[in-house]
Amino acid sequence: MALSSLSESSLAARVADELRASIQSGELRPGERLVERKLAETLGVSHIPVREALARLAEEGIVAREPRRGARVAELNSRDLDEISSLRIVLEQFMCGRVRERWNDEIAEELTHVLNAMQAAAAADDSSSMGRLDAEFHETLARLADHSLLSDLLGQLRSRITGFVRAANATLAKDERREHVESHRHIYEAIAGGNQETINQVVSQHVSVAVRRIVEHRALTQN
Repeated sequence: MALSSLSESSLAARVADELRASIQSGELRPGERLVERKLAETLGVSHIPVREALARLAEEGIVAREPRRGARVAELNSRDLDEISSLRIVLEQFMCGRVRERWNDEIAEELTHVLNAMQAAAAADDSSSMGRLDAEFHETLARLADHSLLSDLLGQLRSRITGFVRAANATLAKDERREHVESHRHIYEAIAGGNQETINQVVSQHVSVAVRRIVEHRALTQN
């Protein structure tokens, strides 16, 4: 996509948006180098807005910049994993409670639609669709919670949470994908059941299992 027609003042912001979207979609993968010259050529801009955009994304924590080594897509380290997962548990417990208070047939139908699509993706061993639908399920819950400050906060954390979801889905073996769908269905059932304590337990387990898979996968790949 050529961005050269935009004003100088908006170029860096638009380049940052383009790169952020590519990172969130998985097109740019964790650890991948971000070469200013190549990005500038691809986006049809000079290297200056690209450099500014990379600086902005570094402030958000989704790009890592190292002296003399350039920039790369940030990878989840142990501290990131702990902080994102612990915060995500609290936020998801809260937003699921909000959805529970607003529960109706329309909400049930919308969430069921996503769950059924996840089940079909799992049956087809479609890992790409699984990752997208996993994120969609949680983003739908966030929207249905109808809380503007929560939406603002999740917007700031979206890239990091998406990285967590992508990393968790990347560890799934074929036979684990159906179990993963069921863990989302358990969240649905807890909300529909109207019990906040059950919601808290199910959400905590859902995120904790994902963390364990990521840690175990890293241990295997690093040995």
